[in-house]
Amino acid sequence: MPYLSNPLLNTIPPSPDWQGTPVDDRGRFRNIEHPYITTLWEVLKWQLQKNPFKQEKRTRYQPNISTDLSWLNNEQDCIVWLGHCTFYIRLHKTVFLTDPVFGNILFNKRVSPFPLDPQLLKGIHYLLLSHDHRDHCDKQSLGTVFANNPQIQVLTGLHMDALLKGWGQNVRMQTAGWYQQYQTNESGLAVYFVPARHWAKRGAFDTNKHLWGGFVIKSGQTSIYFGGDSGYNGHYKLASQVFGPFSYALLGIGAYEPEWFMHVNHQSPTDALLAFKDLQAARLIPMHYGTFDLSDEPLYYPVQQLQQAAGANGLAAAMLIPALGEPVYL
Repeated sequence: MPYLSNPLLNTIPPSPDWQGTPVDDRGRFRNIEHPYITTLWEVLKWQLQKNPFKQEKRTRYQPNISTDLSWLNNEQDCIVWLGHCTFYIRLHKTVFLTDPVFGNILFNKRVSPFPLDPQLLKGIHYLLLSHDHRDHCDKQSLGTVFANNPQIQVLTGLHMDALLKGWGQNVRMQTAGWYQQYQTNESGLAVYFVPARHWAKRGAFDTNKHLWGGFVIKSGQTSIYFGGDSGYNGHYKLASQVFGPFSYALLGIGAYEPEWFMHVNHQSPTDALLAFKDLQAARLIPMHYGTFDLSDEPLYYPVQQLQQAAGANGLAAAMLIPALGEPVYL
């Protein structure tokens, strides 16, 4: 089996026999465990079956939105959820933005609003881009970010540069394989690309040509795990062994029903709690819910189920459920 990595970046191997990010015999990236590509038959089976949440989905979703934008103008370390998988993160004056999507995407209208004018997002040092799916990688949103942040560096997965080429003039970019460390200039800052159980597809013929993953950010005594899109798997325990424990885990909890179809790519709230435990994280901030209607469950359902499951497992105090645009100060 072939393996790929970026020879310009350091690798922190999770085991002595680690050879790099695995690809198949066509050069397409594959998950470490349970390689999987969604089939047309499975999609049709899902679309044609009855949705057990049809009645609940008629309830209008009303997200909590914070209008206090003072966090934009101070220097305090913070994590701010801006909807779906978009976070503004500031650590020791270094600013990160993850998977920016400001409006609608192809075939999906944004249900909850973006909580501030995207033009205000300036002074960003690093853009963390987890994978190529349109609810994470939006050309128009990235154009806005690049125009307002000419100094920005994009940190993403292998072969994503082929997709992003031409989306922003002279944008600096580093592409990494799993368990590789990006080159950063800030003293004490380390950023790593780590596996996720997912897949990639942008067009009709590019399935798994661009690598997907999550990120580990370490600065001083703070360590953050940003999971991107992922089903539950053994990569969480490995991340903890190599980089953990973590101060904060930013994990997806939505787009998981029906679980027979979705679990390979999106974890349920209960699976997110398993991941949280595997990561040995102190706090969990959920994401990937309440923004786009991507699956069978109602938009309010994932966070409701997370809170119930956390309470039943004695983990309620570890859950942080901020409103859109509300800062979590570190």
